[in-house]
Amino acid sequence: MRDVTDASFAADVLSSERPVIVDFWAPWCGPCHAIRPILEQLAAETDRVEFVKVDIDENPVVASKYEVLSIPTVMIFDGGEVKETVVGARSAAHFRQAFADYI
Repeated sequence: MRDVTDASFAADVLSSERPVIVDFWAPWCGPCHAIRPILEQLAAETDRVEFVKVDIDENPVVASKYEVLSIPTVMIFDGGEVKETVVGARSAAHFRQAFADYI
């Protein structure tokens, strides 16, 4: 999963030709670290979507724009729009179900 910044978000996510799953996280967030292996596994299982991460401490503009009030927050963007949001640490099965139309 590569890092996306406030400066690169529009090009990397909103203008992407394929859906993008964005993990909003912070280095101090334990639950964020807990779901990282799950997201990395899902990323390894599909090439239909791209998986990226946004450090909300370093990139507050994007987090604010999409009203990320609690982390981890994982959103899928398709065609520049948010299609689904999962807030909190969830199981792999939960993420698979939430994003079933894309992964």
